[in-house]
Amino acid sequence: MQIPLVDLNAQYRSLKPEMDEAIARVLARGDFILGREVAEFEEAFARFIGVKHCIGVASGTDALNLSLRALGVGPGDKVLLPANTFIATALAVSYVGAAPVLVDVDPENFTIDVEQARRALPAGAKAIIPVHLYGQPADMTRLLELAREKGLFVLEDACQAHGARHKLGPCGTLGDLAAFSFYPGKNLGAYGDGGAVCTNDDRLAEKLELLRNWGGTVKYVHREQGFNSRLDTLQAAVLLVKLRRLEEWNRKRRIIADWYREALAVLDTRIAVPSEAAWTVSHVYHLFVIKLQQGRRDVVVNHMRSNGVGVGIHYPLPIHLQGAYRCLGHHSGEFPVTESAADCILSLPLFPEMTAEQVATVVGILAEALDSTARIPLSTKQKSRHVIPA
Repeated sequence: MQIPLVDLNAQYRSLKPEMDEAIARVLARGDFILGREVAEFEEAFARFIGVKHCIGVASGTDALNLSLRALGVGPGDKVLLPANTFIATALAVSYVGAAPVLVDVDPENFTIDVEQARRALPAGAKAIIPVHLYGQPADMTRLLELAREKGLFVLEDACQAHGARHKLGPCGTLGDLAAFSFYPGKNLGAYGDGGAVCTNDDRLAEKLELLRNWGGTVKYVHREQGFNSRLDTLQAAVLLVKLRRLEEWNRKRRIIADWYREALAVLDTRIAVPSEAAWTVSHVYHLFVIKLQQGRRDVVVNHMRSNGVGVGIHYPLPIHLQGAYRCLGHHSGEFPVTESAADCILSLPLFPEMTAEQVATVVGILAEALDSTARIPLSTKQKSRHVIPA
């Protein structure tokens, strides 16, 4: 049995007639740029999230980049963000000329540690980007308190949190702006790149509509120096079909996560399963990330992949140890929770079409892999293997 990390083919098979028809409509009309479906999707996604405005853009990275620009973040400013995130969160800060300020994460849920953010807060800080990681909200209550106290903008990185809910409300409604990605493997994924920014602020929404479309809303009239970052009409048509099923897909993801927890209970002395924070109302399990003991993962990964199970690592090399961010001057050991996660976490297959039989197979092969690592001695003094690439 081959079990991929994400099975987009199974998803397409369940949607094929409706999806083919939606794409054919766009092809027949030929309105490929800012066509009818873009506006329809923006309205529908805004309703789903619970905000006034949704502005479709070309990618999740652009959603972050343009959001920072709309907030007026630029050279000389500093932006706090978690060290444990995809590098696009930091790159967006760099793109606007600001400086990323990295913060270690909570060891239970791997989202930004608010107390450490408070301690790391530098002069010149203008914004903070909480990442709702793996489908779970960050600690927004305390983070918003910090932002109000220090006068910081809050840009939610909700690229993995379509439909997730915090006690304060849905992810995407809690900050000044929220960035979403529609990369194909997301809970709501396009058939290519795509993204969106959500907000309740009329002024910011207007600014973003200019920034994504060469600085104007009328052809050949440019009010600002903008960008070419529009959500394609074809991708909007794909997303409209999928959005109607997103709530049900998220419900199935939670059921599958429960299956995993039950099946993994017999292994709980050798792994840590994902926890749900006290502030989380709805975790949407974009990823199901377990934590192994130090030194076990390479053997586990090789065994699982050789037995047809797709696994992932999100993420194997922290931002502060990437060659791209050598300029920040960090070194190994500065963010111990992030570095421990990078050494030990493993993402198991999870997609809405997954069956209980597939979950049992994954867990069985994982158990075999863990048994095969039992001969490897553990050392509490073992150091991170990460080094900064040249």
